[in-house]
Amino acid sequence: MSILIKNVDLVSMNGKEDVLKDTNIYIKKNKIEYIGEVREDIEVDRVIDGKNKLAMPGLINAHTHLGMSLLRNYADDLPLFDWLQKKIWPIEAKMTGEDIYWGTLLSMVEMIQSGTTAFCDMYVDMGGVGKATEKSGMRAVLTRGTIEDKENPEEKINETRVLYNNWHNKGNGRIKVMVAPHAPYTCGDGFLLKLMDLANELNTGIHIHVSETKKEVEDSFCLHGKSPVQHLNDLGLFDYHTIAAHCVHVSEEDIEIMFEKNVFPVNNPVSNFKLASGFSPVDQMLKKGIKVSLGTDGSSSNNSLNMFEEIKIASIINKAVNLDAVSVSSMDALKMATVNGAMALDMIDEVGSIEIGKKADVILIDLDKPHLYPKHNIISALTYSVQGSDVDTVIIDGKIIMEKREIKTLDVEKIKYMTEKHAKDLIKR
Repeated sequence: MSILIKNVDLVSMNGKEDVLKDTNIYIKKNKIEYIGEVREDIEVDRVIDGKNKLAMPGLINAHTHLGMSLLRNYADDLPLFDWLQKKIWPIEAKMTGEDIYWGTLLSMVEMIQSGTTAFCDMYVDMGGVGKATEKSGMRAVLTRGTIEDKENPEEKINETRVLYNNWHNKGNGRIKVMVAPHAPYTCGDGFLLKLMDLANELNTGIHIHVSETKKEVEDSFCLHGKSPVQHLNDLGLFDYHTIAAHCVHVSEEDIEIMFEKNVFPVNNPVSNFKLASGFSPVDQMLKKGIKVSLGTDGSSSNNSLNMFEEIKIASIINKAVNLDAVSVSSMDALKMATVNGAMALDMIDEVGSIEIGKKADVILIDLDKPHLYPKHNIISALTYSVQGSDVDTVIIDGKIIMEKREIKTLDVEKIKYMTEKHAKDLIKR
């Protein structure tokens, strides 16, 4: 299929901060064929009118737990470990694969409607997540969150191997699989080493929670005499491509290690603030040259999966905490949600910016909204003014997934009905 987006403004995120006005984007099959004047020799299956719209790369949610949408507003106003141990882990133990499948589809509806085209998910029963991803048309890194089971560790490890064999490079190459030890505090050293061996066997990366809370760091010093970052580095885990979720309580030494090892921290500001986990030193990491990306975490700790909300808060909270109005600029925040996210997901050669030859993951923002007038600075508007509901059209891998707010690949009404049903059944169980 070929698509021509005509007369559209463009923020390409290709290293240039200017806005290309009134241009045209030609998509052939699943790639960007050219950008600029309309050529006479092209064949076009679909023409999209870009008037009063802005094209930009699809947003990338670099850390989430999609099946947790069934637990949205279920357990709030609790510290992280109480939230996990007293509320979340007990009810998750009752969840079925069907629960997770429908909860994941609900999350995908929310993400598509707010401009997210790619994500990195960590959860259990990831086969259902693979099916949902294939059905939705989204781009993804799937990771089976793995907590050590001392009685049967090999079974847990094999679940990721099966996930990889079943889903890696499926969906026209949209789906990738990585290895996911849950965290250093839920996985012993020997188990972590086995998971690293698995990543080596599969030639893939690692996705892990790191230094999310002060307690986690204090416990690590008591147990190992060093921080989680230093401990994981000494184990050799950072020799693999590593997506490190949270990285809230990190020292200058930790930041130096992450820079030297090219670790990809994922900032999850809303979830971290809601659980009172703390403030990640994003500004310090960015200035060091670390490619910090952005994620929502799960919708049980965040309560939404709206990346535009995350972009705004990622910028403004750092200004407040650092008492510095130029800390984490609007462009910095946009990079975290696009190009940096693509680097974290090891997809930078394919997505993250709108450039000739890259995969066509493009979203169109409706600029004809009262809260977007006057249009003094489009980059600022994208960070501070645009709402997820301003996303009009979503194209992923050259396929129109949503147009004029209508999702083409998913039955939204059925998904809402089924998730409500499964959530009520889960509470009863």
